[in-house]
Amino acid sequence: MAYTGKYFDKASYRVFCLMGDGESAEGSVMEAANFAGFYKLDNLVGIIDVNRLGQSDPTSLQHDMECYKARYASYGWNAVVVDGHSVEEICKAMADAEQCKGKPTMILAKTYKGHGVAGVANEDNWHGKPLGAKGEEAIAQLRSQMADPDVTGEKVNQNVVTDDAPALDLAPICIATPRTYKARTKVATRAAYGTALAKLGENSTRVVALDGDTKNSTFAITFQKKFPERFIECFIAEQNLVGVGMGCATRQRTVAFCSTFAAFFSRAYDQIRMGAPSMSHVKLAGSHVGCSIGEDGPSQMALEDIAMFRAINNCVVFYPSDAVSCERVVELAANHPSMVFIRTSRPATLNVYKNDEVFEIGKGKVIRQSESDACLLIGAGITLHECLKAADQLKEQGMSVRVFDPVTIKPLDAAAVIKNAVECGGKIVVSEDHYPEGGLGEAVCGAVAMEGIRVKRLAVNGLPRSGPSAQLMDMFGISARHIVDAVKSF
Repeated sequence: MAYTGKYFDKASYRVFCLMGDGESAEGSVMEAANFAGFYKLDNLVGIIDVNRLGQSDPTSLQHDMECYKARYASYGWNAVVVDGHSVEEICKAMADAEQCKGKPTMILAKTYKGHGVAGVANEDNWHGKPLGAKGEEAIAQLRSQMADPDVTGEKVNQNVVTDDAPALDLAPICIATPRTYKARTKVATRAAYGTALAKLGENSTRVVALDGDTKNSTFAITFQKKFPERFIECFIAEQNLVGVGMGCATRQRTVAFCSTFAAFFSRAYDQIRMGAPSMSHVKLAGSHVGCSIGEDGPSQMALEDIAMFRAINNCVVFYPSDAVSCERVVELAANHPSMVFIRTSRPATLNVYKNDEVFEIGKGKVIRQSESDACLLIGAGITLHECLKAADQLKEQGMSVRVFDPVTIKPLDAAAVIKNAVECGGKIVVSEDHYPEGGLGEAVCGAVAMEGIRVKRLAVNGLPRSGPSAQLMDMFGISARHIVDAVKSF
């Protein structure tokens, strides 16, 4: 939020973040501290309540205030230690923060948990517990410390708030530039994502992009080259990448797209999960998915990401299969009022849609069909193309099958899946470049569970390794050959 205020809105508003000393041990806090110092966010004030006690034990630093100060100073902050029970010291620190330029300020307030209550103050084992019989006594002790109960604090601060943030244009954001992808040419959806993002940026200054030092692979670099002033490099700190993106998207100040390898979003799952109850509108794009990324090896292969994002409340999960659908998906994501995940692939794939094809959230597409289809093939991303190859091979052998592209994994177009499966004799083969748990196959099974439809699921069936994409897909059971075998085994 502070980055948005300083660099995008260029407004007078300032941001205050109150934290506990216990949570300050988390790596995400250190990532944020490094980010704020690097970008000189002097409109940001952090306040840590250093009360020494955690939930079950004292904190690691307890009341070592000089160590706290040195840590934040090392990240480029103006670090100030105060008596957290002194209103005067806190006010002075706030004034100091307002005057400090070129650095964020961290106010380190030394306090005692339960301060002012005998038998509770600075004592362990009171975290989250009611005072019980001590309650009335505690209230009496606190009241006795109030110098004048008639003082209300009214008119103490009569400063006028300056609200100079620019007005928001909340009109729908469209890609006005026509799509010009040629039929039967190959384009990676990760490349199409970068192109679409840059096109969105042309039509709305609210669109911003963030990346975790992978922009030359996710193709967020396409946006950066065109709009460097609206691009945030978050470096290899994925928790903070997602946190900053969510901050940029608050109050609808921006439409924020965060990109990295999809596997690396698992490191930020806490931020993503907490984005749901916060009703975040952040857009997340993960590239390099599945074993089809090939030689990069299993440490880079996202094989759990669909399951991860399907489990997030109110999160839309897109999985485009070609450049045309990917461009449209990015446009839909920009205008959708919730969190969105876009899964993009590394290999270049054939364009299967015409440039004027219309897409909607939760609506799939039948790519190939006849009146005599014996089975419904469902694939997404790279495996849609394996399904098309399998359909060609089966046709040569005298068998017709239908091919369905869900486009949106969540919400899945259950009605279309059921309708087409029934027309294909109640048989479905699903192939996905993902582990079987929580992926496309489970989504399909959930949709047809009560419909008397049989489903055969092909998914990555082991721990992949480094190797050529096509060989890995065949080795781990999701290639056209395996789809053909699954259809025949019905």
